[in-house]
Amino acid sequence: MSDSTFRFKQFTVHQDKCAMKVGTDAVLLGSWIHPRLSRFILDIGTGTGLLALMLAQKSFAGIDAIDIDEGAFFQATENIRTSPWFDRIYVYHQSFQDFINGADKQYDLIVTNPPYFHHASKPSIESRLNARHDDQLTFLELVNGVKKTLSPEGKFYLILPFKEGMEFMDIAQAKGLFCHQLVRVKTKADKQKKRLMMEYSKEFAIPVEDEIIIHNEDCSFTEDYLNLTKDYYIGLKNLPAGRQGPNVLNAL
Repeated sequence: MSDSTFRFKQFTVHQDKCAMKVGTDAVLLGSWIHPRLSRFILDIGTGTGLLALMLAQKSFAGIDAIDIDEGAFFQATENIRTSPWFDRIYVYHQSFQDFINGADKQYDLIVTNPPYFHHASKPSIESRLNARHDDQLTFLELVNGVKKTLSPEGKFYLILPFKEGMEFMDIAQAKGLFCHQLVRVKTKADKQKKRLMMEYSKEFAIPVEDEIIIHNEDCSFTEDYLNLTKDYYIGLKNLPAGRQGPNVLNAL
């Protein structure tokens, strides 16, 4: 299996046309989310289409997936057409701002994996910059757009670097979007928090906090991580990261 292809249990992701490749963030987020009885799901910045495919695997929802990048649009379209759920995932080559202006429905679940490193130096390649920074979609625009398209009892999920995640929480709460669940992601028990996975809704709540650790001290995967991702990874075992198969991600 080449670096341009990533194989999961029920689908395959090609990533040769997409600036942002399959990563641990998306796999964690997609594994963590429970779509429940969602009828309509929106994936913002779908990239390879990975999150849309992961949510299709465990739901019966109709899924709209959007991406502003042309390469990502073609990549996601390719991956979805060859998946078992090609008839209920629809890919759009649009910005989120343009998409919501023409949206004719509300969504029971909205998800995005926006690795907004607006405190970090920016990459030189434009498509990768768009995928990794908030130049194309600010936190405020994202919050306002989610509020407009999220159903009254709907859920919004995302994963962010820790510092950006705390900033997003403040902006969201000020605009009436409240965090219900917050999971701190750490590579090892003695390491600093790397990511925040968050669930939001329009209903006020005090967030329930949790933590997931990826690796044990010997670099094998923790039982929590194995249990969370077992429906997707092929051959995931309790072995040190370097001895896992080629289709298991070994680090954040």
